[in-house]
Amino acid sequence: MKFRCERDVLVEALATAQRATSSRATLPVLSGLRLALTGDELRLTGSDLDLTITTEVKVSGEDDGVAVLPAKIAVDVVRSLEPGAVEVATDGDAARISGGRSNFRLHSIPADEFPNLVEPTGEKVVIPAAALADGLRQVVRSASRDESRPILTGVLLAAEGQGLRMVSTDSYRLSVRDLPGTTALREDQTVLVPSKALDELSRVLHGDEEVTLVLGERDASFQVGSFHLTTRLIEGEFPNYRGLIPTSPSNRLVIDRQALLEAVRRVRLMARENSPVRLAMSPGSLELRAVTLDVGEATEQLDASYEGEELTVAFNPEYLVDGLEVTPGDEISLETLDALKPALIRPTDSSEFLYLLMPVRVS
Repeated sequence: MKFRCERDVLVEALATAQRATSSRATLPVLSGLRLALTGDELRLTGSDLDLTITTEVKVSGEDDGVAVLPAKIAVDVVRSLEPGAVEVATDGDAARISGGRSNFRLHSIPADEFPNLVEPTGEKVVIPAAALADGLRQVVRSASRDESRPILTGVLLAAEGQGLRMVSTDSYRLSVRDLPGTTALREDQTVLVPSKALDELSRVLHGDEEVTLVLGERDASFQVGSFHLTTRLIEGEFPNYRGLIPTSPSNRLVIDRQALLEAVRRVRLMARENSPVRLAMSPGSLELRAVTLDVGEATEQLDASYEGEELTVAFNPEYLVDGLEVTPGDEISLETLDALKPALIRPTDSSEFLYLLMPVRVS
């Protein structure tokens, strides 16, 4: 195999595919990237068997072939070269990478050891990239990172009315986003997609593109232009999230979203050592307060519209900021039952998104 490519183009392609590789895999070949050259088309693939990323770039090809290069060192080497053309040539168990007056020789991995990856087959569904990107931005961060609870590391995709619903939770907060008119699933169908895969997908989504989705029995495939991602679905029953959402909160605060977000960011500077931020709500005003012993305290007053009994609720400041950052609109409502029940954050001008946040118990 032998080809030439601009450094920046090759670095981006290598780094994209590398994000699916694993340095801790039981198969050493999974720490490598498979490069397959056909004519002037270079296809790069990385996989840890659960997640596979493939991307294609145009190069100046000389000799077709297939090689597997150690992913991290290959990315680091190409990135270190001077801007301009990079030449890659493989011969037996070695690969030569050169650019400018620099030359590197890497030991390659036998290409026949790379697993034969089968893509899911089925009906193809096209989803607007802009809507999907917006939804993923709102729900992915609420998924758990705790691999001991794999169900909570996924994002639930469910058919809802005439559209698609995305749901995620880590048991401390819950995000629900509806995409009306996006019919990606059959009626009553649900799938649980790893949040890691959807996070990688969100990196490549742009507003003027479309995403092609193919759902298999155990896998899902997403294609955006030359980017192709396949992930194994999570098996198991997602929690009954509907039962967590309050149907008739008795207290409702309406406030400018950006003003509240900036105030929480300031006040949380004094919320150290897992200290919460307290929100004291009363007619016409909201007071934010954070206290950490031996550090200090911060308070801030904001104008707000409030209906209900005077109430103080405490929240994890990071989770509160996350929710305010992803909630759309200029004005949001914070709806509560009492200081210990889940609180609802949602835009006042839309019903397509809600963020449920568990309060922190304080003395």
